[in-house]
Amino acid sequence: NQIANQRVIDRLMAQGVEFVSTHGVVLSPDCEVGADTLIYPGTIFKGQVTVGKNCEIGPNTMLINCEIGDGTVADNAKIDASVVGKGVKLGPFMQIRPGSKIADFAKIGNFTEIKNSTIGEKTSVAHLTYVGDSDVGDRVNFGCGTVTVNYDGINKFRTTIGNDCFIGCNTNLVSPVTVGDGAYTAAGSTITKDVPAGALSI
Repeated sequence: NQIANQRVIDRLMAQGVEFVSTHGVVLSPDCEVGADTLIYPGTIFKGQVTVGKNCEIGPNTMLINCEIGDGTVADNAKIDASVVGKGVKLGPFMQIRPGSKIADFAKIGNFTEIKNSTIGEKTSVAHLTYVGDSDVGDRVNFGCGTVTVNYDGINKFRTTIGNDCFIGCNTNLVSPVTVGDGAYTAAGSTITKDVPAGALSI
């Protein structure tokens, strides 16, 4: 295993990939990494992993069957069977579960979980938030402690959030629910009905 792993590391180094240290780095033979990407200790690639150019991966990051765009940073992250765009900031301490797509220049911050969801360009899910079974537009800001309440004990439902929305801290979005473009939710609100575009829901 050590010999096979070192062969992968040697191949990537010859292609211009940088390693701070190879300590704890375990890379699938099927991985592809772009030039000038920097890999930190404790990084693990499993299955078909593709990482673009000029990225920073790690420390302590696991990528499983996923695609990462150019210039993305993943710090203490777990990403499984998902696609991440370019210039995305991930972590520290966050998880992207299967079936997710993160668009360019988004931010998925600390203690955040994304599951089976699409996150639009320049959308910020900065901290302590769960987004599951959701379709989120561009330039949306999630306040701390937001939850998409996607499960009623029997079935799971989807949440839809338009472009340029502001989701206040500690908002519960009880799916199925839609928040229109440019809408706001007040901090601490539990949203059970659709929010019209440009409206404030309390």
